[in-house]
Amino acid sequence: MNLIDLSQLNTERVRAIWALVDTPCRPLQGKVAWSFEGNGIRTRTSFIQAFQELGLSFVELPNLLKTPERAADLAGYLDPFYDVYVVRESNHQRLAEFAFASQRPVINAMSGLGHPCEVLTDAFYIDRSIAPIEQARICLWGPTTNVLRSWHELAFSLQLPIMHICDERLHETLPYVEFASTPSRAADIVITDGWPGGAEAMAKSLTVADLDCMGMPMLLATPPFSIGREIAFDPVQYPRFSGYSQKSLLLPVQKAILRYLLAR
Repeated sequence: MNLIDLSQLNTERVRAIWALVDTPCRPLQGKVAWSFEGNGIRTRTSFIQAFQELGLSFVELPNLLKTPERAADLAGYLDPFYDVYVVRESNHQRLAEFAFASQRPVINAMSGLGHPCEVLTDAFYIDRSIAPIEQARICLWGPTTNVLRSWHELAFSLQLPIMHICDERLHETLPYVEFASTPSRAADIVITDGWPGGAEAMAKSLTVADLDCMGMPMLLATPPFSIGREIAFDPVQYPRFSGYSQKSLLLPVQKAILRYLLAR
C-alpha cells in the first residue's frame, strides 16, 4: 500500500493510522529511501526525527525522480535495497508512476497536487482537540492548493461535508465539498494555505471580520503563511490561532503512517 493521495484511504484506514499514535512501538528494522525536493523545513524535520525514533536507517537520494530514467526501471533497480520510500516531488504524476511500479510502500511527503501527511496530521488535530472529524465544521479558505486539494480528497474518503470559500471562478463540483464565495454558516475551524503565484487577482485575504461571521472559529494557518496575502492580519494575535505547537503533531502522525505502511 502507498500513500500518494488521500483518496486511497477510508475511515477504517485513517482511524487505524491515528490509533498507532497512542500505541507503543519497539524499534523497527528497515531502510528508508529519502528524497526531498525544496526546503519543507517542518516536514523534513519531523520525518528525519521519525526515522530516528523508529530505528529506521535512511539514505538520501537527492532528486530521485528528476532523472530521465523510466519510473519502472528506477523502482526495479532500487526496490531490493529499501523497505519504504519517502519522497517530496513536485511532479505528482511522476511520483504516482513510481509508486505504481514499486513493490515497496511509497509516501508522498508533498507533491504539486497534494500534501497527504500534512492534512492527515491536521485532521488528527481536529479530531482530538476540537470535535470528532465527522462532526467538525471545517472551512477551507482561498484558491485550491495542494494542501486544500488533499482536504478535498479526505472529504471524499471520509464523507465529510466541508465548506470551501474562494472566488466564484475557482468553484468546482466535488462530492462533499460545498464551494461558496462568502461564508454562509458557522465553522469550528478555518484552514488557509499560501497562495500560488498570480492568485491575487482571484483571491481574497481572510480577515477577522470573516472569522467573526463564522463564530470566531479556530484558525489553522498552514505554514509558511504570508500576512497580507492569504491572511490579512497576524494570526498569532488571533485568540483562537491553533498555535505553533499544533505542527508538533507531524512527528507522531508521520511515525504512525510509517508503521502502518511497513506492516502491510
